[in-house]
Amino acid sequence: MTANLATETLLHRGNGLQVVVGLGQSGLSVARYLAKQGYQVAVTDAQVMPALADQLPADIEIRQFGGIDAELLQQAARIIISPGISLNTDAVAAARQANIPVVSDIQLFCEACTVPIVAITGSNAKSTVTTLVGQMAVDAGINVGVGGNIGVPALTLLENTDMELAVLELSSFQLETVTNLNAKIATVLNMSPDHLDRHGDMLGYHQAKHRIFQGAKSVVINREDALTRPLVADNLPRVSTGIHAPDKGQYGLIIDTEGQTYIARGTERLLSADKLLIKGRHNLLNAQAALALGELAGLPLDSMLDTLQQFTGLDHRCQYVANVDGIDYFNDSKGTNIGSTMAAIEGLGAVYAPKDGKLLLILGGQGKGQAFGELTPFINRYVSQLLLIGEDAQQIEQHLRTAKLSGDVALHQCQTLEAAFDTIQQVTVSSLSQVQAVLLSPACASFDQYSGYAARGEHFSQLVNQLGTI
Repeated sequence: MTANLATETLLHRGNGLQVVVGLGQSGLSVARYLAKQGYQVAVTDAQVMPALADQLPADIEIRQFGGIDAELLQQAARIIISPGISLNTDAVAAARQANIPVVSDIQLFCEACTVPIVAITGSNAKSTVTTLVGQMAVDAGINVGVGGNIGVPALTLLENTDMELAVLELSSFQLETVTNLNAKIATVLNMSPDHLDRHGDMLGYHQAKHRIFQGAKSVVINREDALTRPLVADNLPRVSTGIHAPDKGQYGLIIDTEGQTYIARGTERLLSADKLLIKGRHNLLNAQAALALGELAGLPLDSMLDTLQQFTGLDHRCQYVANVDGIDYFNDSKGTNIGSTMAAIEGLGAVYAPKDGKLLLILGGQGKGQAFGELTPFINRYVSQLLLIGEDAQQIEQHLRTAKLSGDVALHQCQTLEAAFDTIQQVTVSSLSQVQAVLLSPACASFDQYSGYAARGEHFSQLVNQLGTI
């Protein structure tokens, strides 16, 4: 049925038409969920032939593809927008101007969910922490649903009628259309510039992220990042994390007289850093965040510590690939913003610095309007070789040099990963090379050259493995 015919025969605002905008995985889950609830559902997508269209329920007859249908949106009682579609899209903006509610799948989920929600966002590490908390719950014997911006769409989790706890990773795109999430525990892990091309500026980005705190019963905050603290409800139960020794009841790091670092709660040393399979100071913060969230969710400490010691991290997130000719290679392709890359450089750099080692850093792709000069202090401290690839490589070089990139850092314009590996073989062969680790942490989106960060990371790992056979 076409939208025009529907407009003439079926649709008026009062009949409750639900219009799904965008037919990715989350859009498909919304359409299925609403159809099962008995709503009249329409779907519109900019693609002429959305890949998932054949998976829609047969009774969803109104399907307008090849453009977001503005006329259809004007007939909606409610619009459910996919996170990849901006609220500033002309058809969506016009519908909002007409006071038609626009929400995300997360709004539908929180209205239907009857179990406690652990809600996690942040510029970086949210996938790692979400996965870790989910695994802690599984290991503690809890029937947990893990999803949202990672893996399973949130509404699909509701199909598990025995679910006892929901752990959600939430993006700023999902949160900008959520009101009163009412999570049992909410956290913003960290804040650094990201998606400014979508949100306009840091204020817009910050406001979107902080919607996660609406209705929260308790919060976890990062003491090192003031932007993670909720602006209201100071009386909420809260637990904090940080890189310094913690106060009573809080999480932090304690370093003993022999230089060994421990994750601690108050004065209690919980676990030495060398017992973790995931490395770097940023991962010590991730581990603390997971422990704090788990504590507020009621998970047993001993079980959580056991989980931590078994956790190997996520694919494409500071993932150890191999050691070739004495050099360690790390795939951090999921590092698509400068905050993430700062954490990776600092986290790994601190591992090799005591051994007089430096990093070779591969940076670049689509820059998303970020100010790359902010990376310069971290590069100057921990990096000796810098290889730039991708669409915005020249602009990134300009930013770094304007921000006083050290003359001790050799910069190479490589354009592609293949060319970068040719350079790696040239610069690491010298006996004078300080490079002890190669880090792909692009601080950029990958769509100029790849289908996504995973494809970029897989290509990197493939090139590393080929080195081993040369």
